[in-house]
Amino acid sequence: MKILVPIKRVIDAYVSIRVKSDGTGVETANVKMSMNPFCEIAVEEAVRLKEAGKASEVVVVTMGTQACQETLRTALAMGADRAILIQTDVDVQPLAIAKSLKALVATEAPELVILGKQSIDAENNQTGQMLAALLEWPQATFISKLELQSGRVQATREIDGGLETISIQTPAIVTTDLRLNEPRYATLPNIMKAKKKQLDIVTPESLGVDVTPRITTLKVEEPAKRSAGVMLESVADLIGKLKNEAKVI
Repeated sequence: MKILVPIKRVIDAYVSIRVKSDGTGVETANVKMSMNPFCEIAVEEAVRLKEAGKASEVVVVTMGTQACQETLRTALAMGADRAILIQTDVDVQPLAIAKSLKALVATEAPELVILGKQSIDAENNQTGQMLAALLEWPQATFISKLELQSGRVQATREIDGGLETISIQTPAIVTTDLRLNEPRYATLPNIMKAKKKQLDIVTPESLGVDVTPRITTLKVEEPAKRSAGVMLESVADLIGKLKNEAKVI
């Protein structure tokens, strides 16, 4: 079984986000970038399936500028076999990404596509579902456990009040939740080996996809800062504040 794992390069999760002074977006210049955490989980799960003998090849793909090769090399160091960069300078949106992945699926013919459920920058949570709709493949989203059973995927996901286990036929789309696994750290020998692994570059145009943005961001601004808290001496003081200042009682 070939597994395709789309990943995304985002601002590192431990970096404080700063909004640009002109309000057109967030500052990315000289900011540490990393693989989206949910995508790391997807790569880890695909590599584990290969190590267990249930997958024959793991191919990672991302979409963006030339700098995204760094993120692909990280995935290769984790254990992926091959990488593809869909190179573009356009700020691509979920539908354009899903259409590009659909075109890539037609040539790569994977039996399973594993994606992170969402990216930590845009928080859109759309690409996996859109790709499933475009391919007309079954999908299992937000999974916390995955098993392959003779042409089917058995996936467990958290729902209100418990766990839901579903079975879908391959080829299929799966999106990962945080509890699925704990991604490994790439070792130095594997980082060195990753530099020699195959990394192909294609363009949206070669895939026949128009990536022109359909959504325009009007303004980005920081949330209002919270006022400092106040220590009160007694319950009576609290009631007084709620009654006379907050006017909620």
